[in-house]
Amino acid sequence: MSDSASLFLHSFYLGNAFLFILYGVELVFYFATLWIALQKHERRKTSNFVFVFFSTFLLVLVTIEVATEGVFGELMWITDANFPGGAEGFLGANVNVWYQTLGSAASLVLTVCSDWLLIWRCYVIWNNWRVIIFPSILGLASTVVGVLVCFYSSRPDADFFAGLSAKLEIGFRSLVLAINFLVTFLICGRIMYVSKEVKQSLGKEAARPYTSIVAMIVESALPYTVVGIMYIISFGLNSPLSILFLSIYAMASCISPQMIMLRVLLGQGWTRDTATRSAGGPRAGGTMQFATPTHSMTDYTTSSGPTMTTYLSIGKEKTVGITTETLV
Repeated sequence: MSDSASLFLHSFYLGNAFLFILYGVELVFYFATLWIALQKHERRKTSNFVFVFFSTFLLVLVTIEVATEGVFGELMWITDANFPGGAEGFLGANVNVWYQTLGSAASLVLTVCSDWLLIWRCYVIWNNWRVIIFPSILGLASTVVGVLVCFYSSRPDADFFAGLSAKLEIGFRSLVLAINFLVTFLICGRIMYVSKEVKQSLGKEAARPYTSIVAMIVESALPYTVVGIMYIISFGLNSPLSILFLSIYAMASCISPQMIMLRVLLGQGWTRDTATRSAGGPRAGGTMQFATPTHSMTDYTTSSGPTMTTYLSIGKEKTVGITTETLV
């Protein structure tokens, strides 16, 4: 066995290990999303069920990916251990077997769905459809190329890691990476820009769920983008390590959007009420509303006394309104 084949098989094994571990993480996030969506926020039942449906769809796709990789590894190393040429021979003879094609197709659909979720989140945070015109064009292009990758890699004489299939895969992942990089930049830039105004008006504690580093990392799906860069570089260099990064990348494309949906259900993610209502941005005089999950912006006294309600207006002027009423 050549050194390159040995490194590839070791990478395949480690990739499966990371795949199973991260699948467990995804299950935790999924059931947390399911529980919160069905038990809380009764006033937003429609959006909650949309999150449940989308989360379930992503889970089904990633389950197909995990199952096919697990079955392929079991056949290669255990059931058909005596295959002519060993594991290397089995890999070469079954690289485009039907269940591997199914797993690859599930991974591609998962990636496309994750990209469109990111584009939607970019629109929510900016609240301006013009911002997502170019990312949407890239999204449509990546969807078309992804279909071509599935078609050509499933042909009897095709090899996912060589020939036309490999070139299409590089093109597909390059488009995906362009979307990830652009949307990540737009989301992080927007949060950083707005956070200065928010912190001055609300204070650091109230603004933290929306403007923290964690918020930027999760909302922009930064881990998904970083792992994608590692994969496309290794795949473009024809490195045996690409299969390892591909396994992690497949799970990142599921976990990242799952974390976004979970944050929204927890009341810590950006919504259209959180973003500026004016398409012109904060300086155009739009109104920004924040819904802090752990406490209300209205502070009531425990006995008869004043009630203070704070209204945030981000623009050229900031006003605070105070109303007084007696609690009985």
